[in-house]
Amino acid sequence: MSLSWNEFPFIALPAALCWLAAGLLACCRARSPRSVYLADALALIGIALFSAFIAAFWHALARPPLRTMGETRLWYALFLFLAGYVTYRRWNYPWLLLLSAVVATAFIAINLLKPEIHSIALKPALQSFLFIPHVIIYIIAYALFGIATLGACALLIRRRSGFDHQLLIFIDNLVHIGFGFLTLGLLLGAVWAKEAWGHYWSWDPKETLAFMTGAAYLVYIHLRSQGREDNIVIWILPAAFLLLLLSWFGTALFPGSSLHLYF
Repeated sequence: MSLSWNEFPFIALPAALCWLAAGLLACCRARSPRSVYLADALALIGIALFSAFIAAFWHALARPPLRTMGETRLWYALFLFLAGYVTYRRWNYPWLLLLSAVVATAFIAINLLKPEIHSIALKPALQSFLFIPHVIIYIIAYALFGIATLGACALLIRRRSGFDHQLLIFIDNLVHIGFGFLTLGLLLGAVWAKEAWGHYWSWDPKETLAFMTGAAYLVYIHLRSQGREDNIVIWILPAAFLLLLLSWFGTALFPGSSLHLYF
């Protein structure tokens, strides 16, 4: 089966409603075993619906839907909620499931308003076996960092009523795993750049911002390894995520100066 952007609202809106309902049920103060099971079912139904659309859209395009910003937002919405659901099940933070559903729905809404439809054909630089793993690994890292940022914001807000050390450990785990994926994506990108342009690194705007993003998360990891738990350290995560978003979406701000403009 093949699906296009025309069918996107009919799949994405039910998926988003399932995710939001799952988050609300998980956060309900009068939770019962039935509501917990229903939250799980709705979350998984939404994940299945959205995954099915991406697979059918991939089939319709005859290429991976990873080329445009709109296409990468599809994957980010899916991975962000998936990361929120997995961490909710593992660490039992129901509010995180709801927040991840809200942010994922925001990305879906952006795609409904601005789907960014372009030609099907891939440009020569994208016709590499590294295209799929490089982009998907990066988006997984972005999703993990997104959840870590939500956790950091919650930690900063909740600090007034007491310090949640368990939440900080949870954030650290996400940052460490996310940094591993980010590093792997960076290395794959360097190999791909050598294949496409003849050199591993060019310091174009996107690559420079990617380096700054990685450096910011490395600073956080370094300070946490020294036992730092103050607000300054926690604020690094929202700042690093802003750099991440600029690296991801900011390529269009540098027309004619970035090798990473493919349309």
